[in-house]
Amino acid sequence: MNKLCVIGLGYIGLPTAVMFAKHGKEVIGVDINDNIVSAINNKELYIDEPDLYDSYVEVLNTGKLKASNIPQKADAFIISVPTPYTEKKECDLRFVISATKSILPFLDKGNLVILESTVGPKTTVDVLSNIIESAGFEVGKDIYLAHCPERVLPGKIMYELINNNRIIGGINDISTQKAADLYGTFVKGELLLTDATTAEMSKLMENTFRDVNIALANELVKICEKLDIDPYKVIELANKHPRVNIHQPGPGVGGHCLAIDPYFIIEKVPEEAKLISLARKINNSMPDYVFNKIINIIGSIDNPKIAVFGITYKGNTNDIRESPAIEIIKKLSNSKFNVEIFDPHVDIKDICGYKLKNFDSVIEKADLLLILADHNEFKNMDLDYIYRKMRTKIIFDTKNVIKDKEKFDGVLLKLGFNNFNKINVYEEIASTKENY
Repeated sequence: MNKLCVIGLGYIGLPTAVMFAKHGKEVIGVDINDNIVSAINNKELYIDEPDLYDSYVEVLNTGKLKASNIPQKADAFIISVPTPYTEKKECDLRFVISATKSILPFLDKGNLVILESTVGPKTTVDVLSNIIESAGFEVGKDIYLAHCPERVLPGKIMYELINNNRIIGGINDISTQKAADLYGTFVKGELLLTDATTAEMSKLMENTFRDVNIALANELVKICEKLDIDPYKVIELANKHPRVNIHQPGPGVGGHCLAIDPYFIIEKVPEEAKLISLARKINNSMPDYVFNKIINIIGSIDNPKIAVFGITYKGNTNDIRESPAIEIIKKLSNSKFNVEIFDPHVDIKDICGYKLKNFDSVIEKADLLLILADHNEFKNMDLDYIYRKMRTKIIFDTKNVIKDKEKFDGVLLKLGFNNFNKINVYEEIASTKENY
């Protein structure tokens, strides 16, 4: 299989297309977004992903990767389009269905179709298979079909595409083998051969496991606040046990995977997925939890200015999909607070009506520095400089990026500490407020 057609050129589709092109395949990347197609053909990279740019430019220069609005004839078709959820928290298959239908005029007997998009169980056998067979093909014989979910971490996509184990789930054995042969082009990790439905469920459970674990950490934060215990020390000590790995708490869960995938299981078996549903509720409650803490912190300050650092759901990316930071900013906006936002990784004009500004402008005369993303830039900031610029010296670090408390001349607050409601904190706040 020398010619591939990759449908969907987002955070997963583009790196996948680049990887195949870098390893000798002729790749046509397809996207319905004219701006994306134009950017690729102009060698402009629109995704903030380490180690992607050099390979991206290389395959464009060699002509191994080209972009188009419509598919072309190919040996294999890889569908990597978004799968959001509906208002009812059900898997929205519109893009998957549209992408599958778009390749029908270009299919020939012997072609391989691979779905990489994360979907609910039985989507490959019940939806894609029926669409392809509606065009007169026999799936598994004329057209080979497989589900091969991505399992990479933003910020490490290029490395993990190569080195992570890859689940290969075919509609039948020959489809599984055809897909395995294709990914064997560059994957150094183990190729895990299975059926399509098991592959779908495995991917969902990978992300659901993490969502449930984060919910446990976030529930721990609330428990420790009531009991006046440091949750981070609890996690540190508990994780010294060889069979314990509690995740880190935070302002919520975002991204296309953890915040969405569990719903695809709940949709299929709502009565059985009770723990998964509860974890979703806990993590969805965190923006409200953080917002209420902000109200407690700044309640005694006249006309407070809030400096928000970071709006992405994850550190060191420009991905704001399902970001809990956006939910928190919306709540601040509805309360008509004076908010200014800085994010070194995001190149957009405004969020929720607030313009993104530069570092110095955002912290100037601020009463609260609110950290909502764990970018590397926030881990070793010059706190003396920041405190000199602020009006009231308070940091609320929801991502636990600031480690050395001894360096602080102001008030440092983190998730789960009961000192939000202690009078001595407000005495500290009053003492750190500059007169001007």
